[in-house]
Amino acid sequence: MQLKHLALSAAVALSVCAPAQAQQQPVEIQWWHSMSAALGEWVNDLAKQYNASQTKYKVVPTYKGTYDESMTGAIAAFRAGNAPHILQVFEVGTATMMASKGAIVPAAKVLNDGGFKFEPTQYVSAVAGYYTAPNGQMLSYPLNSSTTVFYYNKDAFKKAGLDADKPPKTWPEVFAAASKLKASGHSCPFTTSWISWTQLESFSLWHNTLFASKNNGFDGNDAELQVNSPLHVRHFENLAKASKDGSFVYKGRGNVPDASFPSGECAMMTGSSGLYARVAKEAKFAYGISTLPYYPDVKGAPQNTAIGGASLWVMSGKKAEEYKGVADFLNFLNDTKVQAASHQRTGYLPVTMGAYQLTEASGFYTKNPGTDVAVTQMIKKATEKSRGIRLGNFVQIRSIIDEETEQIWSGKKSPKEALDTAVTRGNEQLARFARANK
Repeated sequence: MQLKHLALSAAVALSVCAPAQAQQQPVEIQWWHSMSAALGEWVNDLAKQYNASQTKYKVVPTYKGTYDESMTGAIAAFRAGNAPHILQVFEVGTATMMASKGAIVPAAKVLNDGGFKFEPTQYVSAVAGYYTAPNGQMLSYPLNSSTTVFYYNKDAFKKAGLDADKPPKTWPEVFAAASKLKASGHSCPFTTSWISWTQLESFSLWHNTLFASKNNGFDGNDAELQVNSPLHVRHFENLAKASKDGSFVYKGRGNVPDASFPSGECAMMTGSSGLYARVAKEAKFAYGISTLPYYPDVKGAPQNTAIGGASLWVMSGKKAEEYKGVADFLNFLNDTKVQAASHQRTGYLPVTMGAYQLTEASGFYTKNPGTDVAVTQMIKKATEKSRGIRLGNFVQIRSIIDEETEQIWSGKKSPKEALDTAVTRGNEQLARFARANK
């Protein structure tokens, strides 16, 4: 009888506890992202760290392919009513997301509604400004802001008779170094990822030259491309010459070329500061990080480079409790120590000045020379021409630029012809966006 009584008591206790336990299940926050390899590990670790810090919410990160693929997938999911709570969107999708009325909830509003004070002044101005609406409201949270930097293989430099402690600072110096690397037997002296971003977008801002009219789209949707200026044509003529003699090797679109530097295949590369995590992990040689090259005869150069990377957009149509979880997670990401650790691990920019100052005080930049390059390139006060590029249908425009510049490397078009065509085709995309968003 006693055993039966105990069993019955246990059963009653379980039935009473079950509903309470069910209520204690954390609220799930779905986060779609495009981070792979070392950066994918970073994103997963951020979620694990946050989930371990509290029990009320659970962030579930899901890799959804490249930036293009995840954005397309999220738009389809939103229309179907099952979009994620948080979507990582690359910077060229910013204007499109801003124009998606009803699809997003401003990040600043989510934070404020969640009880967290939003202070715009704590952010690096160039970063926050890019994702801020004209009324001063931050629309998305800048998770992984990057900029273009110059990587070089110190061992390859020594072999070619170049000074490994003096990276080329100007484009003439880059092309001269590439020729020496080629002569020393290097099969890929110089390459670049993201051809539009590094060689036209950041190139333009770095030279305080417009990429597009209307101050690169910030002053209106009716902007037009200006990447066929004499300066742009001159640069691509130099790249074309280097491509022909083998000192510049085109390795493909987007971030496809990224693997070619840490593997040692290519000796010099312009790419994302966010590649640092992979270089630090994979490179079996001494390497250096320097500033984006510039033409010394251009007045106002160097200025500041273009923002890259991505930000987190909060999708609409979710429950109030879920938005509280999103706000709590964004507030966690905004913590100075979390920010500093992410910056040091990935090479992405510290989003807040506090994270930059903490990193500097820790001696990280001294121990890891070159890791401050991305920051110093961006903290300089931007001009009207250099604060960024915010264009509609920017994803399509980048694809057009890829297509047209590939005609240069294959010898089918001259640099001027290719850039002229890119402007014509790109302007058609801009006009289409302007008509749709009047």
